[in-house]
Amino acid sequence: MKVAYFCGWHGACCVPGMIQRLKNLFTIRTKFDAFLVIYALALGATERGLVYIQQYPGFGGKLLALCCTGAVFIAGGKLIDSVEGAFEAQG
Repeated sequence: MKVAYFCGWHGACCVPGMIQRLKNLFTIRTKFDAFLVIYALALGATERGLVYIQQYPGFGGKLLALCCTGAVFIAGGKLIDSVEGAFEAQG
């Protein structure tokens, strides 16, 4: 089997090019990207919190739901700080 470089294919079709494209797909570069990730985390955390409230009625379920949403605040703060830090490091 020939490597893509020798077959006359584009560089993006090669394995290193494809790995780089996949890596770029999962890179958070802007605050908007960070906010989208935080929104997705918040949706999942609230859904999980509702499940905890249904499974564990009373104070225990509410406490677990609060922990789920609190984790989103911590992760969101870290994400926004990391994006702002990347901008400050560039210029």
